[in-house]
Amino acid sequence: MRYLLIPLLLLLTSCFKEPLYHSQSYVFGTLVDISIYGESDELARQHADHILQDFQSLHNRFHAWKPISATQLSELGELNAAFQAGKQVPISPDLASILADATTLSVKSNGLFNPAIGQLIGTWGFQHDEFSPIDIDDAKIQALVKAKPAMTDIVIKGKIAYSTNPAVKLDLGGYAKGYALDIAAAYLRQQHVKDALINIGGNIIALGQHGDKPWRVGIQHPRSPTAIATLDLADGWAIGTSGDYQRYFMLNGKRYCHIIDPRTGYPTQHTQAVTVLVPPSKNSGVLSDVTSKPIFIESPENRLKTAQAFGIENFMVIDAQSNIFVSKQMAQKLHWVTTGVKFTTLP
Repeated sequence: MRYLLIPLLLLLTSCFKEPLYHSQSYVFGTLVDISIYGESDELARQHADHILQDFQSLHNRFHAWKPISATQLSELGELNAAFQAGKQVPISPDLASILADATTLSVKSNGLFNPAIGQLIGTWGFQHDEFSPIDIDDAKIQALVKAKPAMTDIVIKGKIAYSTNPAVKLDLGGYAKGYALDIAAAYLRQQHVKDALINIGGNIIALGQHGDKPWRVGIQHPRSPTAIATLDLADGWAIGTSGDYQRYFMLNGKRYCHIIDPRTGYPTQHTQAVTVLVPPSKNSGVLSDVTSKPIFIESPENRLKTAQAFGIENFMVIDAQSNIFVSKQMAQKLHWVTTGVKFTTLP
């Protein structure tokens, strides 16, 4: 068995003769990995190409800061420009549905999941392809926090959208990958594909299984390019990790990652990684992407309460001191890669 290293999670595959089609590409600013089992290479390739085309379309439409061309903003960019100008703008049905869902999830998280803080994300330099240390502008950060941009500031009436707060700037980076997973899973099921694994930068959803065995995935160690544990991902289940080890910069010996606490305006520094395991539902992918963020941001004493608010029973937290906390249900599913791993089981 070999490890195929990818951001946030490791997809574990075996070298064998069964019909496994494997495709990789780069979308959403990360590696996309598609595995389809039990189909001919030709048919599997057609399905994978269709999925990647869908992903690229979503990436182009909902990119928070990169225009489609020199003269055309992305669909999300146009919406953000209208919000800032206090104007109303037409909105597509699927984007309206996404924003309604994201608003519901944001409210459930008490605002810790907040796609409306795009200005804060940009201020910290995380709306770029590469990240480097910045001159921290505390006055600007505090002004943006004081402006309190929130998803509930967005108003959608029929086919028109506007914001009651010009500080709202949408960044769907914590939602779009999970949404794409759900789109891909639905498409494959419509095409009667029974066994597949879709991985977008560490957000993974499983269909069926890998021959006569479940799909097995590994959870990446946040301070090492290896897996810390593995688990079997059953049909319809999704898994996602938020970590401080992919999108970050170092400044004066301190790590600043892209996961920002909307309450302070500063990157969260008490956590290295949070992994959530989500049971089958119509939006398992979305939940695998979204729910790890508020658990990551929330204070240690409130993590369990935050997970429970989303119905997340399976999760693991690795804090800044590399202490590992695992929910009782998740502990039963993990297989530690090395022996003697010490962790605390949460009730």
